[in-house]
Amino acid sequence: MILALILAGIAVIFACWLLFTLATLALPTFAAISVGLWAHAHGAGVIGALAGGLVAGVLTLLAGQLLFALFRSPLWRLAIALLFALPAAIAGYHAVHGITGMGVESEAWRQALGVVGALFVGGSAWLRLAGGGEVVRRIEQTSPSVG
Repeated sequence: MILALILAGIAVIFACWLLFTLATLALPTFAAISVGLWAHAHGAGVIGALAGGLVAGVLTLLAGQLLFALFRSPLWRLAIALLFALPAAIAGYHAVHGITGMGVESEAWRQALGVVGALFVGGSAWLRLAGGGEVVRRIEQTSPSVG
């Protein structure tokens, strides 16, 4: 019984981590799922749909990071970051609102917690894009500014 409780706790923590990660990457996840479903509907098969979806998601994320690194103008960076952060914030709101529906009866508290979740997930998506990783930092250091 104790082992089942421990495993259930680990499963819940893993599911919350996965939900947070997918919400943070809402735009690339949406691109991957859309291309995968489109490819499957047009006869690519399961493997082709998975490969196409994976490529679309990775390219969407890399394109956002590279554009953010190449453009030095704060307005362009704001636009690119909002393109990634707003869908993530919406996904974070709905994820937290849905999860709190299992244990919080007050709709006002569910709304408030949903807004807090949206702020955290949207901010995390913003930081993930702005952080960019080592490749983007190298591009920022060596490239001339655009915009």
